[in-house]
Amino acid sequence: MTEPETQKAKVAVITGAGQGIGKAIAFHLAADGYTIVIADIREEVARLTADELNQKGFHAGIVRTDVTDPDSCENMIQSAVAQFGRVDILVNSAGISKPGPTLDVLPADWQRMMNIQLNGTFYCCQSAGRQMVKQGWGGAIVNITSVTAQAAFPQRASYCTAKAGVDMLTKVLAIEWAQYKIRVNAVGPSHTETEMTKTLLAQGLYDLETVTKRIPMGRLANVDDIANGVAFLCSEKASFITGQALYIDGGYLAYGYF
Repeated sequence: MTEPETQKAKVAVITGAGQGIGKAIAFHLAADGYTIVIADIREEVARLTADELNQKGFHAGIVRTDVTDPDSCENMIQSAVAQFGRVDILVNSAGISKPGPTLDVLPADWQRMMNIQLNGTFYCCQSAGRQMVKQGWGGAIVNITSVTAQAAFPQRASYCTAKAGVDMLTKVLAIEWAQYKIRVNAVGPSHTETEMTKTLLAQGLYDLETVTKRIPMGRLANVDDIANGVAFLCSEKASFITGQALYIDGGYLAYGYF
């Protein structure tokens, strides 16, 4: 099936888009002409972001989504279709961070990290993939991973493990769904200025000076740095790119000198 000519506006569904990296991605994709669906478990935060987009002349809707619940992920996609008629892009940006000594990690905390970061990414990809196959003209999925998928960080066993899983899930889906013209890639931020980072700083769990010195470009990423990479992978400029992880890290992973 070819993409319908009568409905030009493509639709991008973004999880965790109420704030931070997800919100920046929403604004960048909106500027590229996409209708945006803000999918977030925090309905009021999602509504504020959608209102902000609409006030700027873009088109956005919301759907409350708990990515740990497969039924909620399916509802997210079907709600997007009901509101706007199609789904062309999925960006999996929902996530949490809870550093702590591995010896003290509770089973419930481990499971919650896996449920949000890895299982949630899978459930959303599966639901979006089914819709894209049904539509017949393909689409693009971008999963937000992390440099921690490649570089181990102490006191982040569950986070690193989940993000490494996202990297491999991205590759599997890319080769499996290429036949349907669905491209699946990942973007891996390094340390980024977000609300989450500010919280860790306030809790004394983040040494900004040490981290900045470790990044060859000498600064943290900002949310627009990450969103630019996502927008590229969603665009036709990346039409032959699939199964890749683009690390936006200021040289962090390349740096091995002490």
